[in-house]
Amino acid sequence: MYKSEIDVLLDSFAPIALNEMDEVSLMNRVETKYIFSAGKLPLILNQLSDCYNILEIDTIRCFAYKTTYLDTPEDLFFHQQVTGKLNRYKVRYRRYESTGDSFLEIKKKTNRNRTIKWRIVNSLSLDSFDKSASGFIREYLPYNGLILNPVLVNEFDRITIVNTEFKERITMDYNLTFNSFDGNKSELPFLSIAELKRERHSGTSLFGTIMKNMHIQPNRFSKYSIGSALTREIARKNTLKSNMLIIKKIENEYN
Repeated sequence: MYKSEIDVLLDSFAPIALNEMDEVSLMNRVETKYIFSAGKLPLILNQLSDCYNILEIDTIRCFAYKTTYLDTPEDLFFHQQVTGKLNRYKVRYRRYESTGDSFLEIKKKTNRNRTIKWRIVNSLSLDSFDKSASGFIREYLPYNGLILNPVLVNEFDRITIVNTEFKERITMDYNLTFNSFDGNKSELPFLSIAELKRERHSGTSLFGTIMKNMHIQPNRFSKYSIGSALTREIARKNTLKSNMLIIKKIENEYN
């Protein structure tokens, strides 16, 4: 069987099982995001295999994800994101295609710029929330009477590597596609998104050093916001102009 350059590089990492990652679950964390050309992914991976382990489940090391974002009819969460509001929220269903597991997740960005995530096992229903989902949303969203509907689907492939010594986890996403519930679709095969997740900002990260040496700077980037801007008729798209220019520059570089 033909193996891509990325698959060959993934084989060079020592594996770590899901149940060994509890100490780097980091449900309360600081996040640093990077966006770059997918063509640079092999070069980045090649510099990481000696110091990081790779998540492996049933011999699989790259996992397909499907995320469905929910929002209010007024797009409350989108507007919180693009205006930079702190103590903002994101609600989504995430399905792990390799296992079929599905979770309802709520993410909060606090006024101290930390990210807190809560989740329960739950599957998306386009009709209504079940009792478990309704109770979960009432518990963690500080709003009464919100109407939430699915508005955007994002699919991508993800690699997860960890350094347990420094309690650091990195996800690298690529092969991104977005589909709105209006029938619009956008594909970004040229784009990669890396996210460095740690307990705190202090200390040196090998991954952060590698990105700096490759002149890839941290960047505020939300898949939900960008996907919405690319596929939905929605207000305040112009606030994402700088991100759109970066994406176009990366596309030109990739091509």
